This record gives sequence, C-alpha cells and structure tokens, in this order.
Amino acid sequence: MSVWKKLVTAIKGGATEAAEAVVDSQALRILDQEIREAKEELRKSDHARTQILAKCKLAQQKVDKLDESIAEYEVHARKAIDTDKQLALDCAQKVTELKEEREAEAQFLAQFQQSDKQLSQNIAQAKANLRRLEQQVDMVKATESVQKAQVAVSSRHLGANSKMKTATESLDRIQSKQNMRAAELQAAEELAADESTSDLEKRLASAGIKGGKESAEDELARILGK
Repeated sequence: MSVWKKLVTAIKGGATEAAEAVVDSQALRILDQEIREAKEELRKSDHARTQILAKCKLAQQKVDKLDESIAEYEVHARKAIDTDKQLALDCAQKVTELKEEREAEAQFLAQFQQSDKQLSQNIAQAKANLRRLEQQVDMVKATESVQKAQVAVSSRHLGANSKMKTATESLDRIQSKQNMRAAELQAAEELAADESTSDLEKRLASAGIKGGKESAEDELARILGK
C-alpha cells in the first residue's frame, strides 16, 4: 500500500472514530428521541386499530341485520306457500340474495377481525419491546450518572492526592530549612562559647593565674619538690 493510500485510510479511520465519538456522546439523547418516535408510531397504531374495531362493529351489525332479514323472509315464504306460490318464490329469491350479501359482509368481518387480531399482537409486542427499551435506557442513565459521580470523585481524589503530595513536599522543605537554621544557630552559639572561653583563658594566662608557658626550671622545681 502506498503512503498516499495509507494516509487516506488513516483519515477515513479518524473520521469514522470521530463520528462514532459524536454518536456515543449523544447516545442517550438519540435513544430518547427514538423512544418518542416509537411512542408516536404506537399512538398511530392504536388509532388505526380503533378504526378497524369500528369497521368490525359495523360489519357485525350488518351481518346481524342480514340474519334478521333472512329469518324474516323465510317466515314470509312459509306463510305464502299455501296462498301464493309466486310470492313464496319471490321471498325465497330474496333470501338467496340476502344470504349472498351476508356472505360478503361475513368475509369483510372475518378480514377485519383477522387484521385486528394481528395488529393487536403486533402492538402488544411493540409496547413490550418499548417498555424494555425504556427500562434499559433508565438503567443506562442511572449507570451514567453513577459513573460520572465516580469519575468526579476519582478526579477530586487524584487532585487531592496531588495537592497532598505537593503540600508534603513543601512541608519537608520547610522542615529541612528549619533544621538547617537550627543547626546554624547551634553552631554560632558553640563558636561564641569557644571564643568566650579562649578569651578568658588568655586573660588568666596573662595574669599569671593559669596557663602560660612553663620554663624548664619551673618543671625541675616541681619534680624536685615531689
């Protein structure tokens, strides 16, 4: 692979990572928006099911009314058979037409009922999935909040440790300076004491009370004196 191709691939990879980072940073907001959209679609689905249920009800009413009409004309046909056969045949024909109409309405009713059953199952499944998604989002939000708190605490802890380390180092430097100053003061005191003692010794020696250089005669006299 040429350098140019590698560069293009790297740029594409960087762009993808940047896009993913943006998406990740907006993940919860995206999930909330998707949930709102899903709820709106479910609301539309509930409305559509309401319309289907209304059509089912109307179709059922038509089927029931046709059943009543069929039963009525069957009664008319039985009553007319003894007095007017043609009237009885006309009533029988009406019953046939009503049955055909009833069959068509019954098919519509069955289709509406099947659509309602299928739609009801789909809506129930979608609502269950949505509830699970909302629960997961709530858990993610709670976990995100806890982790942010933990990060904040950790950052403060690290910051506190860093500050404590800096403060400890400063304290050590102060103590070292104080120890050095104390040692210097002690040395100065010792030097002053030595100078005072040396001066006193000189004064005693000059007065002939203490010290001084002894002669050989003095040393011999001392020895003979023993």
